[in-house]
Amino acid sequence: MIHIEEKWFYMSRKKQRYYLLTGEEEPYRATQDNNYLVKVMFLCGIARPIIGYDGEVLFDGKLGIFSFTEEVPTKRSSKNRERGKIEIKAITPVTKEVMRRKIIDELLPAIRRRWPWFASKDIWIQQDNARPHINPNDAEFLDVATQEGFNIQLICQTPQSPEFNVLDLGFFRAIQSLQHQKFPRDVEA
Repeated sequence: MIHIEEKWFYMSRKKQRYYLLTGEEEPYRATQDNNYLVKVMFLCGIARPIIGYDGEVLFDGKLGIFSFTEEVPTKRSSKNRERGKIEIKAITPVTKEVMRRKIIDELLPAIRRRWPWFASKDIWIQQDNARPHINPNDAEFLDVATQEGFNIQLICQTPQSPEFNVLDLGFFRAIQSLQHQKFPRDVEA
């Protein structure tokens, strides 16, 4: 069983307190208005780790964290960059088609690449019932999910069920606390 979950991460908080030493510069904040904070969605996939009899980790369960971003050439030149330079921008809104492309183009190849050779090729991917998630009977997904001897199926959590997904319970909170310690200037950071 593989759990997938998506989460929005804001580049900076609306309000943040800093303790600065004398002579220390204030961290750079990329946004001008608190109502328009840049946010990026990430899709994370994990499975249960497999540990051998001697305590050796045979499979750590980490499949990957995938950002919903795209490379876009700049339309105009400015003092910061010239016209045509490639920038990484967040994809908003995240629709069913965007989610389908992310699962088919990035998650499924990561599963095939990292899945242990000795484990069963019958795999269930559990997703919550968020609006942009694809239907478990999606024809394009089913076509790609049955390649290379794998039998990957999507299942959905029951509606209004408590969140017992390990990603929601602590993993995303830990990542967000690490992210709040840094002060990114753009989406690439």
